[in-house]
Amino acid sequence: MAEPLVSIFSGRASEYLAHKIAKSYGTPLGKTTFINFSDGEFQPSFEENIRGRDVFIVQSTFAPTDNLFEILLMADAARRASARKITAVIPYFGFARQDRKDKSRVAIAAKLIANLLITAGITRIITIDLHADQIQGFFDVPVDHLYASNIFVPYIQSLKLPNLTMASPDTGGTRRAASYAKMLNTGFVICHKQRAKPNVVEDMALIGDVTGRDVILMDDIIDTAGSITKAGELIMENGAASVRAFCTHPVFSGKAYERLAASPFTEIIVTDTIPLRQECKKVKVLSTADLFAEVIRRVENYESISSLFQIPSTK
Repeated sequence: MAEPLVSIFSGRASEYLAHKIAKSYGTPLGKTTFINFSDGEFQPSFEENIRGRDVFIVQSTFAPTDNLFEILLMADAARRASARKITAVIPYFGFARQDRKDKSRVAIAAKLIANLLITAGITRIITIDLHADQIQGFFDVPVDHLYASNIFVPYIQSLKLPNLTMASPDTGGTRRAASYAKMLNTGFVICHKQRAKPNVVEDMALIGDVTGRDVILMDDIIDTAGSITKAGELIMENGAASVRAFCTHPVFSGKAYERLAASPFTEIIVTDTIPLRQECKKVKVLSTADLFAEVIRRVENYESISSLFQIPSTK
């Protein structure tokens, strides 16, 4: 019997998720070792033959930047070991907030990282809920951009909320909230915010009526949780019956856990693209493993991926 061509490996930051992806796909996670030098330098190594194989490397690029450099070294090692294809499965694509020059003399970090990944030997990217859709255009290789709606919508439907309304914590997320509202056949509201500086909200106003509504705030990233908790408080102050927060990537830096614990949210639903650093009773994690495993299978069999996201609207 011919040996299967697929090999799934993981960087150290996402091994918890890669094990679940490999199990869902039906193959053991590939063996790797990492040598650490006393000065902080490290060297990844594949401990099995990958010549002629389709290699999938799972690694989110959240802080520290070692996680990014780790996937670059692994891609280079796979290329030099004669892998047939090298796909980077990047559940959380870090530095995505730096997707343009929003002021003079700054880097476009997302484009730089795209260049680095391709130079390292990556031939395909699989990721979920990029902070900005246009980042797909930074790559000169195929990008499979997945959406957490495939995970979130069934969960929202299972809640059977009587007066559901979607909400965006800022004007930048209007399209996302509108998309969920369309899938769930409901309306949406917007929280308009003004920032004094990064991670600091100066003022926020609500656009739309939430009186008596069960509101779900939808975002791709929760970082310090300042914006999302302020939006939740504003929604409750305006007469909502309940408020929940959903986000794909739980960055949860600074005082995030403290703010979320003290927030008015009934629950905060996130995915496992980034591991939680501590427990929070209000936070519930939904796994992306089955979704990534199915996409890997479809990539290997040249099947449609977009059909995964044709979720019927709630009638």
